[in-house]
Amino acid sequence: MQVLNDIVGFFTGTLNTVAWLYIFLPFAIIGGVYLTIRTGAVQFSRFGYMLRNTVGKMFRSAKAGAGEVTPLQAVTTALAATVGTGNIVGTSQAIALGGYGAVFWLWIAALVGMVTKYSEVTLAVKYRERDDKGDWVGGPMYYIKNGMGKGWGWLAILFSLFAALASFGIGNMSQVNSITGSVIGAVQQFTTVPEETAVIMRWVIGGVLAVLIGVILIGGIKRIGSVTEKLIPFMSLLYIIFTLVVIFGNIGSIGDAFGKIFSTAFTPQAMFGASTGIVLRETIVWGLRRSAFSNEAGLGSAAIAHAATSEKDPVKQGLYGIFEVFADTIVICTLTALTIIISGVDISFGVKPGSELIVSAFATVFGGKIAAVFVAVALMLFAFSTVLGWALYGTRCVQYLFGTKAILWYRILFVAVAVVGCVTSIDVVWDVADTFNGLMAIPNFIAVFALSGVVAKLTRDHFRAEKELRK
Repeated sequence: MQVLNDIVGFFTGTLNTVAWLYIFLPFAIIGGVYLTIRTGAVQFSRFGYMLRNTVGKMFRSAKAGAGEVTPLQAVTTALAATVGTGNIVGTSQAIALGGYGAVFWLWIAALVGMVTKYSEVTLAVKYRERDDKGDWVGGPMYYIKNGMGKGWGWLAILFSLFAALASFGIGNMSQVNSITGSVIGAVQQFTTVPEETAVIMRWVIGGVLAVLIGVILIGGIKRIGSVTEKLIPFMSLLYIIFTLVVIFGNIGSIGDAFGKIFSTAFTPQAMFGASTGIVLRETIVWGLRRSAFSNEAGLGSAAIAHAATSEKDPVKQGLYGIFEVFADTIVICTLTALTIIISGVDISFGVKPGSELIVSAFATVFGGKIAAVFVAVALMLFAFSTVLGWALYGTRCVQYLFGTKAILWYRILFVAVAVVGCVTSIDVVWDVADTFNGLMAIPNFIAVFALSGVVAKLTRDHFRAEKELRK
């Protein structure tokens, strides 16, 4: 037991700190600025073009051939893996552990993360290939192999290994853990739930989720895409409406909320004091961590889903990467943060929360029971869709490492881990998920920077062709 505790402590302590503080942080910010310069700030200079070619065309009927999905299904599958606990629980944790100023750094990470994800998706479509079943497969491991050359095969293996392991954390255990906690929390609004009953509920919820996940995974990418394209737009819109009701109900406090965010972005101790443990480093790191957990820019994961698109133009699909980060973090995470801050709910700074903060915020307008039930349903659907998205990512990584025959064994293990996640401590789950997120970003960042010239050329050629068409 002591050996196990030491191993967990290493992953959640030393390795976690190195991966995030000394590698991901500079890579995300400095690297994002570098990619912004190389692409002509495509996320800003072509923002209107991006909206016209994503939101403007998203719901037009489109057909996908064998082994591929429509652009809408590709982006909703990727959004399924990002919109969820990262927006709700993750944003709450950023504020509780990093102070209000963490929201500012969450925004900064998203602004540069737009071009990072754009680059990832563009490269994924450029260097994808067909597998032995005829399906499109792609992502960091493939743009490393096909773009950087055979001498970098070890880097593709590292990414696939870290991402496959991360799929059990960020894409499985943390999600089902949040589902379980929110469901039990909702039940507690109506009746007392003794500890022994809560334990039984966790096992039952875990079993039900395992069955549902297994049934959908049997259908592969097309079934996942068909589920997410219906689920994500509906739940996102409903969640946005709930947050806006709270925000407009406290509209007089919105200026004060933004004031707290900006005033503590660089000097958190001015508001929180040293006793909370919130210092500038924690404010920055937690903002970056939860931004990455929310939109996954820099992780390379979403590129795996986008590689299956029926879209042939890498840049056009890359635009969906910009849209993803904007919708996920700039819109939904910001609405979550403002809802929590302006509602005036008590925040236990320095303590990692679950869904209770956003439930308390919604309760100020809708009442405790409605708030608890809504958040439970929202988290359940969001988190479940995230599990599906990450199951795809893990499947592709295992397939790259061991071939298609290993997919069944991975899926069996993935379903079993869902049960474990429901009955595991939330702190351990989130810490392990954080660590593997940071590790999988390292080989991806190396590849994206090495192939940034390809992204820049594809971007220039695309918009030059667009300009010629308009003449």
